[in-house]
Amino acid sequence: MAAPSNAKASDAPRARIALVGCNHRTAPVELRERLAFTSQQALDAATELRRQGILEEAVILSTCNRSELYGVTMETSPTPADAMEEFLTSFHRIPRSQLDGRVYRWSGADAVRHLFRVAAGLDSMLLGEAEILGQLRTAYGEALARGVTGPVLNRVFQGALEVGKRVRSETEIGSRPMSVALAGVKLAERIFGNLKGHSAMILGAGEVAGQVAQQLRYRGIGSLRIVNRSYAHAAELAGRMDGEAVAWESLEKIMPEADVIVTSVGGADVVLTRAALDSAITARGGRPIFVVDLGVPRNVAPESAGLYNLYLYNVDDLGEIVEQNKKAREAEIPRAESIVAAHVAKFEAWRGRLGAAETVRHSIGLRDASESGEDQD
Repeated sequence: MAAPSNAKASDAPRARIALVGCNHRTAPVELRERLAFTSQQALDAATELRRQGILEEAVILSTCNRSELYGVTMETSPTPADAMEEFLTSFHRIPRSQLDGRVYRWSGADAVRHLFRVAAGLDSMLLGEAEILGQLRTAYGEALARGVTGPVLNRVFQGALEVGKRVRSETEIGSRPMSVALAGVKLAERIFGNLKGHSAMILGAGEVAGQVAQQLRYRGIGSLRIVNRSYAHAAELAGRMDGEAVAWESLEKIMPEADVIVTSVGGADVVLTRAALDSAITARGGRPIFVVDLGVPRNVAPESAGLYNLYLYNVDDLGEIVEQNKKAREAEIPRAESIVAAHVAKFEAWRGRLGAAETVRHSIGLRDASESGEDQD
């Protein structure tokens, strides 16, 4: 007869949610750009986190303001955050010492609450920003399609999307939503005043570039050019915005004609060097150029900031507009927080039921094992 097992139903391991990340509050753009993931890198990293046994489910959310690893481990895993942080530094080849004090860790309901606040736009640099919910939806959708999520993260991220929709429809946080695109254009107006009669060039043709183009057109920009590595994508955006598409190879040739340059190009390479900008300013007879770098990693060489008559801003330089945006919407924060709290409680209730079901299944397994053991000599 087999020896009786000392395991109890209450010993059944339960799923635990873990989060490791950094954002605009904890890390400057110089570090965030080194920790950023492309869409493909996010999927590859999530797959590797599962392959190494660090996480059972994984989703990586990476935007200009944050890089966050969400995962599910079992309670038998003692320090999942340590392993996740070690993976983060190893993947990006960064000494772990550089993350001291820059990375936050949350688990359980705290991790869920953080994600729900992100979806609601409460954790953004620009309160109620327009882009984050779409970025979250894309990150989750791609992870789901890759097969790196599971029942727990599926429930969490579906709940986050619901929170984001409710906050935008039931509070004023979502009315006239602020975005980095709008903030960048507002900065340009401070330099040039009325944008009518001025020329603008946008590097990139993605979602943010489209929002910048729309804001520039709304504010009466004189001429608008779209430059992208894919000319077809540049032509598509230019067609929608009554602009002109330009081949990537002609970038430096037309730079002197632009009063305003906004960059939103994916990838890790600098696309505007100090030398190219210096040459453009010289060709303009010293007339200033206003550049907003919305890329993370940055698209413009940081040392360009020292050039005379170059006004260079990146995503961390939107402070004053951020504060104005917050003051206009902060009265709505308690209503949004109450929606977040209600959905956290809803998720925790679901997780409690899931844990009870796991305990029942574990108990049945123990009983079956014991009965099977009694039949053996």
